[in-house]
Amino acid sequence: MSRGNQSYVDARTQSVPHGVVTAHPIFVDKAKGSLVWDVEGRRYIDFVGGIGVLNVGHNHPKVVEAVRAQLERVSHAAFQVAGYDVYVELAARLNKLVGGDEAYKTLLVTTGAEAVENAVKIARAYRNVPGIISFRGGFHGRTLLGSTLTGFSAPYKQNFGPFAGEVYHTAYPDPYRGVSSQDALRALDNLFATQILPERVAAIILEPVQGDGGFLPAGPEFLKALRALTTQHGIVLIADEIQAGFGRTGPMFGFQAAGIQPDLVTVAKSLAGGLPLAGVVGRAEIMDAPAPGGLGGTYAGNPLACAAALAVLEIFEEEDLLAQGRELGALLRAGLDSMSAEFSEIGTVRGEGAMLALEFVMDGDPFRPDAAFAQAVIDQCREGGLLVIKCGVYRNNVRLLAPLNTPPELAREALQILREAIIKARKK
Repeated sequence: MSRGNQSYVDARTQSVPHGVVTAHPIFVDKAKGSLVWDVEGRRYIDFVGGIGVLNVGHNHPKVVEAVRAQLERVSHAAFQVAGYDVYVELAARLNKLVGGDEAYKTLLVTTGAEAVENAVKIARAYRNVPGIISFRGGFHGRTLLGSTLTGFSAPYKQNFGPFAGEVYHTAYPDPYRGVSSQDALRALDNLFATQILPERVAAIILEPVQGDGGFLPAGPEFLKALRALTTQHGIVLIADEIQAGFGRTGPMFGFQAAGIQPDLVTVAKSLAGGLPLAGVVGRAEIMDAPAPGGLGGTYAGNPLACAAALAVLEIFEEEDLLAQGRELGALLRAGLDSMSAEFSEIGTVRGEGAMLALEFVMDGDPFRPDAAFAQAVIDQCREGGLLVIKCGVYRNNVRLLAPLNTPPELAREALQILREAIIKARKK
């Protein structure tokens, strides 16, 4: 007889540290497209997608075949020891996707936090100054530098300090709480005046749409102004596209909606269809600033992951996944807006494209976040057969990260489960 979820939960408690959180008390046995099944055979619509990793869905046949074929050739070599074709092919594809006809280069690594850390190293090497500016509400990883850059305290900072030096935080636009683009720009000017001169800043890093911080879009006005400001002072502009990238917000990358061009772009999550792969894509003269040996990693740009990523990029083209994502986003947005009009607990619906979230508050007050109600909705969704997770500085947002090729009928089923979950959470 196969083991049930609870037996695995018990084993997890014995073997895995308390600090590793698992959002749902289930164990996945198989997955396909936008669906997963647990070890007890129960079916769930997966609107988490490995936290925004599976924009092409679980186990896409093209990804599976690409990995299988690469496994039969070479599974690992370490690019610092001997090169392999899929690394260089993928780098060329990413350079074109991000830089167009400009001269761009790509460093491949393993995780999003690793990409962020290397982007900071590259920017500092290029500018030869130490300062890095990030934004409140931003999330950039759980490493020491990543958690330093991250713009909220719980759970990522805890008692993990002292943190990395020469990192400064400033305000990010949040119209729902009265922080306009102009307010955020004034805060940045104030930071320059009171904490660090622009000439001492190597880079400014931001998510064009904040992910774990609450699905907040920076907005075209702010992104354009930030691009102009960084250009004026020679500061490297880093767009962290780890969650917003690869069609999640509508275009291939979130920054493209504003018509700007960052100097460095960090990518990960949906790049390789579930395999661990990340990268820094940037202007060639900036990427070449570190001396030989300063960049790399034992597993960085693993051949299996590179092969998967090339397959993912082919899927985007062959299945017109950007168009599918925009259609899915429109369908979900309409459903969430309808719920917002129906339920007073929903303070706002936010996000771009298919990267959408509901924020739950008390009495319609933006400054009274209701994390308990958000958690109740998440739990009721699971009971109804839908997996979602929370986000936001106050953990009061429920976010949707469905595969971009989720069929419309499945998306409508998910919306109905979400609506029923809110009704049940209200009764409790």
